[in-house]
Amino acid sequence: MDIAALRKFLLNAGVDVDGELRVELISGGRSNLTFKAYDDASTWIVRRPPTSGLTPSAHDMAREFKVTVGLQNTAVPVAKTVAFDADGDALGAPFTVVEFVDGSVIRDQDELARLSDEEVTASAHGLVDVLADLHGVDYQAVGLGDFGRPEGFLARQVTLWAGQWERVKTRDLADVETLHAALSAALPTSSAASIVHGDFRIDNTILDTKNPAVVRAVVDWEMSTLGDPLSDVALMCVYREPIFDLVLGMSAAWTSTRLPSADDLAQHYAATSGRDLASWNFYLALANFKLGIIGEGITHRALLGSDSGSGAARAADATPEFMSAGLRALRRSR
Repeated sequence: MDIAALRKFLLNAGVDVDGELRVELISGGRSNLTFKAYDDASTWIVRRPPTSGLTPSAHDMAREFKVTVGLQNTAVPVAKTVAFDADGDALGAPFTVVEFVDGSVIRDQDELARLSDEEVTASAHGLVDVLADLHGVDYQAVGLGDFGRPEGFLARQVTLWAGQWERVKTRDLADVETLHAALSAALPTSSAASIVHGDFRIDNTILDTKNPAVVRAVVDWEMSTLGDPLSDVALMCVYREPIFDLVLGMSAAWTSTRLPSADDLAQHYAATSGRDLASWNFYLALANFKLGIIGEGITHRALLGSDSGSGAARAADATPEFMSAGLRALRRSR
């Protein structure tokens, strides 16, 4: 982080910087790099892409900033937007600046252990309620009518992630081709449309410190678009699988057995949102397909030298299991 360049950018954007600007890396290596920047009076969050191994649909800072702007006055809690460098002139890559939101980020099972069983359940249900709120936003009314193309979303997702596989694969896997073909043949005949987060789970939110059932902000919007809301729900549910720990390189909070099961979360969403979980096994299969390829991509970037976290080189070990789970889900539909 070039602190002098960041300070100049903030000042040029009309942001007051009081005293020395300091910057700390909060997280990086798996997704966009997240920094806390602060002076003597204010604190901001700065997000920029990783330094290597980029894929076309991920790490999209313009997308992340636009959806956060659109959601400012909705029921969905998001950080207040501050500034955006679309061209990347200041730091060498596009980046966003939003206000810092105070609260708890629960990433691993040790952090989850600080919550009681009742708080864990209430938090999980609160998260699902926020996801339902997101899917209920009138995206035309908040200026996001051009944020994506919901028509044909599922077919494009199948094609897009198959293309991602060709970009990041570290070996050939027959089940990837088999699942790709099976998903193409099993596309639902109809699909709803909403804003989708694309990466929704507990560690991509900031929870209220005193009441973890309250979500203070949803973060990490780089995969968001207009699409099928059930794809969001299914991905959230498949994230509950223990094998996801390999992808993250840790014992993730969201894979903990203390949380409600994936089936319970899906049913809570259906009750809260009023949506029918039609073709549910297709959505689970698609989510497994995506997660397997995401794991492969993490290892791909590690091999390029961008491994800044533990276990990135092993993330692809999860890929065969996700592909097998996706095929099993589709077989249940027959």
